[in-house]
Amino acid sequence: MNWTTPAELKAQVQKLWDRGLILSSLIGGESVFPRRLTLKGPDSRELSNSFAEVRDWLARLTSAAKPYRIVWRTVNHRILGANELPAEIWIDALDEALVWIGKRQEARQFAAMVTLTRDWQPALLPWLAKRPLRALELAEEWPRILSILAWRLKHPRPGIYLRQIDLPDVHSKFIEGHRGVLGELFDLVLPPEEIDATATGAIGFCRRYGFQDKPLRVRFRILDPSLALLSTKSDQDITVTQETFAQLELPVTKLFITENEINFLAFPEVPEAMVIFGAGYGFENLASVEWMRNRVIHYWGDIDTHGFAILNQLRGFFPHVASLLMDSKTLMEHQPLWGVEPSPETGALMRLTADESALYDQLRKNELGHQIRLEQEKIGFEWLVEALGRF
Repeated sequence: MNWTTPAELKAQVQKLWDRGLILSSLIGGESVFPRRLTLKGPDSRELSNSFAEVRDWLARLTSAAKPYRIVWRTVNHRILGANELPAEIWIDALDEALVWIGKRQEARQFAAMVTLTRDWQPALLPWLAKRPLRALELAEEWPRILSILAWRLKHPRPGIYLRQIDLPDVHSKFIEGHRGVLGELFDLVLPPEEIDATATGAIGFCRRYGFQDKPLRVRFRILDPSLALLSTKSDQDITVTQETFAQLELPVTKLFITENEINFLAFPEVPEAMVIFGAGYGFENLASVEWMRNRVIHYWGDIDTHGFAILNQLRGFFPHVASLLMDSKTLMEHQPLWGVEPSPETGALMRLTADESALYDQLRKNELGHQIRLEQEKIGFEWLVEALGRF
């Protein structure tokens, strides 16, 4: 019989918790209780045809230790006479509901968070009301989070590294590990003029909220010995900050960008050229290097959907970039070395050439095989030497 059971009544209360309504009500919003629960009971026909089952159902509903209140109604039946059946079921008090679903301790934790927030940062109360379950996950860390917010409000645009924040029990790893929630809260409490709206995401956290960011770095090798920057005879493998790299304006005419470190280290000598060790998605360290815009640039990545997606992204910064060894001939000649790409890219890439786009479509549509991938380090070194000889 499809009659409401005590377990289903409990599930209705649990749903109120899962939606955050019970916790939000602790901030001063609309009270959730008393609350009438949804009840489905037997109709007149079921009462006469399944009287034993009705009696068992009533016994389960009225057994001891149930936190709800039953409102009864009298049903006059032509055969069975007058019978009392549940008409409504109510949870009258918040505490009864919390005990029933085993959430009393969590509710007390949240109430303590609300009290602390009301005293320290009342501007965050709407956030607690909107995201109570996420807030509850942070109950143990909440005092430290509030202390970080208070510190930042006292230090407009601090311009220091996160590690330099001097607060008890607060370290840079704690802040970095909670950047997501701290970002939401900073946006609520900081004046708009103290937020750099152009910086977004985890990578833009420090710049967005006025902290000193770790400098971006560029690693490169000079491929022409006559242009060596260092007097040492050892390999010219150099790493500098992005700011320094942007000011170098090196006397090279050709730049190669490769994603594999061994390929970067083994890249052969090329007149008037250099090679940069890439970093997959994200070219923030190169985007503002103006002198690169009038250099010939070649990108060498894996022949798979993500390799083309990275090339597509790089062209968003440097539209004139050409691909290197990312063509159908190279792919087909290395067929025994094909691997499997775990999670292929499937979106449209608008900055590829016609040939690149055709190969990308073959890869993403699995026309050559299932999730084909040729990693750049598996391409024969002689292929690279031959390709470079054509420049």
